[in-house]
Amino acid sequence: MPPRSVPPRWPFQLRRVRAPALTLWRVALALLAGGAQAASLAWPWSLPQTPFGLLGLRPGQPVWWLQLLALGVLAWLLHSCRQTVPAGGACSTDSAADWRLGALWGWLFTTAWLVGSFGWTYIAMHTYGGLPSVLAVLAVLALAGLLALYYAAVCGLFVALSPVNRAFAAIVFAALWVLAELARGIWLTGFGWGAAGYSHVDGPLAAYAPWLGLYGLCALAAWLAMRGAQLVQRGQPWRARAVTLALVLGLLALPALQGADAAGTARSTGRLAVTLLQGNIPQNEKFEQGSGVPLALQWYGEQLTASRTALVIAPETALPVLPQQLPPIYWRSLEQRFDSGRQAAIIGTPLGNAQEGYTNSVVGLKPGQTEPWRYDKHHLVPFGEFIPPMFKWFTAMMNIPLGDFNRGAAKQAPFEWQGQRLSANICVEDLYSEELGLLFSDPAQAPTIFVNVSNLAWFGDGLAMDQHLQIARLRALEFARPFVLATNTGLTAIVDHRGRVTHTLARHTRGVLVGDVEGRTGVTFYGWWVSRYGTWPLWLLALSLVGLGAHSRLRKRQCQADRPC
Repeated sequence: MPPRSVPPRWPFQLRRVRAPALTLWRVALALLAGGAQAASLAWPWSLPQTPFGLLGLRPGQPVWWLQLLALGVLAWLLHSCRQTVPAGGACSTDSAADWRLGALWGWLFTTAWLVGSFGWTYIAMHTYGGLPSVLAVLAVLALAGLLALYYAAVCGLFVALSPVNRAFAAIVFAALWVLAELARGIWLTGFGWGAAGYSHVDGPLAAYAPWLGLYGLCALAAWLAMRGAQLVQRGQPWRARAVTLALVLGLLALPALQGADAAGTARSTGRLAVTLLQGNIPQNEKFEQGSGVPLALQWYGEQLTASRTALVIAPETALPVLPQQLPPIYWRSLEQRFDSGRQAAIIGTPLGNAQEGYTNSVVGLKPGQTEPWRYDKHHLVPFGEFIPPMFKWFTAMMNIPLGDFNRGAAKQAPFEWQGQRLSANICVEDLYSEELGLLFSDPAQAPTIFVNVSNLAWFGDGLAMDQHLQIARLRALEFARPFVLATNTGLTAIVDHRGRVTHTLARHTRGVLVGDVEGRTGVTFYGWWVSRYGTWPLWLLALSLVGLGAHSRLRKRQCQADRPC
């Protein structure tokens, strides 16, 4: 008698979620793991050193191993959705995968992670923007929950389509994870703040940054997390566990075998003495004509005049009014101050007028120039610097000055001074490495030093400052370029081309940081390919791997349906 035909089970066949799998402790575990991933970006507390040298974590420190552990918990939860069931005989090694449950774990994990990563946006909206507290909380939760849908989708796809082979499944998970990171960081203006790769700026994976960039680190971290979760799964032979462990340890140990500059041909272009100004003007007074504006003009004017280094840098909107609104002799005296000698200045200030529109800009003054150099911010922040369509009602509820700017060009000329090419970026523009990568298409004109000017006072005394510093450090690693950060309230710092913080100024203090920064030339492998192809190689590779995994899974299902055992 011929065997009974078994209809194929398609991966998105709807069925009831298994009640035992959806338990309260697993929900709590997913949320706790997401919170741990947020803490791995910048540790929020101080932990004392133990007798064996363990822990000893300081506030603001990235914790790479915690990120792997947190994502490993999510990987374990996704594996729990793949309950193996018999389907007619010995060849039935496929799993009845509950993709909806996988999507739920991914959404809960990511929502907790993102709320923990940028929950400080509540301060900008409520404390300084005047949005009612309930609406500010809902806005933070809504933003995190919407962005979490990317990760919910890829987690559901992993459970539904990943191959039975564990090694291949880990690769597919890494590909899906990097697709979610890419979508969050690029689509709809992009907001990749808190991406998993930033936790590894001090870890063994940091050495891969000049080769693969942030998203490559995210893929490696996802692969390590999934392989780690597979190590503790039941049913694996000891030989398979040994091979997995060897691969994991090999990936972590490989960077120790290469030289510090093995990723590129970075060469010194000399040292430049810089002075970084941190005015610490309170955000609730910064744009007030009776308090913050005169204080900023007086203090920054004095420091710009008194500086004796080759370059002095004032942060974003250090001069909080338009040039035409300054006292008549104020701007003229600054131009005269830097029109002769061997000193230059980069100053953050808004520019423009009502007819042509406004820009969030920095202006460069140096001897011998016919007109000031300027950089206009290109990547604007929604609601803070431009109003998305149909959201004027939302911004009308907040008190944010100069909230609708014009966008600068994607690629702007650097500020050339004393043999260095200084490329400016404002606030969170250093978050978008694929945009900074455009500057390396011509190595002869590539920047030798990155300059970031910011005003993070909008976000209070939370972890935004520490997270922003980790972002700059990873950009320094990716491109083998030093980063100079001048901020209003912190963290003002100098980062060398290896991502190490060499100078820093205490946060929430009014002061001056003086130090040397060594410019670099040459292009890393990451800088080479991202300047030519953008993120397309990552998209194509990840989609191809996911497609191969889905094909393997569906062929296995067809085998179960068509062949007797």
